[in-house]
Amino acid sequence: MEAISVIAIFDIGKTNKKLFLFDEQYRLVWETANQFVALTDEDGFACENIDALNNWILVALEQLLATKQFSIKAINFSAYGASFVFLDRKRKMIPPFYNYLKPFPTELHHKFYIDHGGEQKISKETASPILGNLNSGMQLYRIKNQLPAKYQTIETALHLPQFLSFLLTGNLYSDYTSIGCHTQLWDFSKNNYHDWVLDEGLDLRLAPIFACDRLGGYFKDEIPVGVGMHDSSAALIPYLISFTQPFILISTGTWCISLNPFNQTELTENELKQDCLCYITYKNKPVKASRLFSGYEHEQEIKRLAIHFSKPDEYYQTVQFEASLLQHLKLQLRSTKKELGSAMIGASCFADRNLSNFRTYEEAYHQLIADLIVQQVKSTNLVLNGSPVQKIFVDGGFSKNPIYMHLLAEYYNDIEVYAATIPQASAMGAALVMHQHWNKRNTPTDIIGLKYYSS
Repeated sequence: MEAISVIAIFDIGKTNKKLFLFDEQYRLVWETANQFVALTDEDGFACENIDALNNWILVALEQLLATKQFSIKAINFSAYGASFVFLDRKRKMIPPFYNYLKPFPTELHHKFYIDHGGEQKISKETASPILGNLNSGMQLYRIKNQLPAKYQTIETALHLPQFLSFLLTGNLYSDYTSIGCHTQLWDFSKNNYHDWVLDEGLDLRLAPIFACDRLGGYFKDEIPVGVGMHDSSAALIPYLISFTQPFILISTGTWCISLNPFNQTELTENELKQDCLCYITYKNKPVKASRLFSGYEHEQEIKRLAIHFSKPDEYYQTVQFEASLLQHLKLQLRSTKKELGSAMIGASCFADRNLSNFRTYEEAYHQLIADLIVQQVKSTNLVLNGSPVQKIFVDGGFSKNPIYMHLLAEYYNDIEVYAATIPQASAMGAALVMHQHWNKRNTPTDIIGLKYYSS
């Protein structure tokens, strides 16, 4: 049998590390996944086991190259992009790979914003909420100020997607999608690094900017490799290719991110305070977005439900949509229309609910999803406002959750709401940007399957 020509995409999430193979029609033909036990940094804070990740990638590729079933024609990466990997002058990694959830030092926070014009100015110009280490530029700033000896050993700082590309090619690049994802590095009005980055000299530690649809190099001198992409920007690509009518994509995972490529209004101070930001597309265009940590909250709460109701952690996957359980919840959902924009976006109220008030796991789980939807509606409306959106697409984990989808359609009853079935949107996007470098066929027009939900 002739080997199937494929592109290999490593999709690196905070928890799950996945490898996908897509054929020339961008059909998913093979996949595998892995998780790694976290390490700790010098302060005892959990961080990514980057050496284990690197080893897994290299071993997985060698195993695939040895098989006769597939012929790898290209490789690319989609990954969370809010953290830097540091390299020394010999291009060796300087550990650790810091966790973006690590608290940022309070005194250094105040010093930075006093020195550089204040929170409001920096946040507005960089289209980034104030997020501490989740503003990846602040990771490099912290090392410069708190660990100056270590800072002097840093030759290059690469966001994770570009580091993984470097791992295979040896080439050093930055890319717009990683620079533009709430890093506080990029001045959106100037379309260049912000003045504070230049003033602090951090630009000297950053690799040259390279468009992510260009070729980053070769693996083993023959297989084209992309420069990597920030996962949220990658997830938008299949939709931008497939649809021209205005839409919002709610990309759900650990973060639930509402992306509106058709809202060109400037971020307001109020929107920034509620965790709105701008991403940058692979075409270097801004995308207005709002974010919730709902996937993480869901992950924590199903553990609490499992313990209380003596069920396995994955029991939520068996819970079916029951309209009868939602009659009183629908009334609560409708009431949120009066509150839009009035509340800070954050965790839902479910954590404060007494589980003993629920008769069954199913009833409690319906309440959890309803509480998450209340927050989702508030978050999505921040980027919906003022744009002629006709469709809302939901992909990722919650798109497979009928309770979530029914409740979302219940609220947005004047907009078409769809669960999007696409084999791993972030990975698919990272594959599509490499099309010209490996695939002579036309880009298919049926890569997204849609299921319509009505109120």
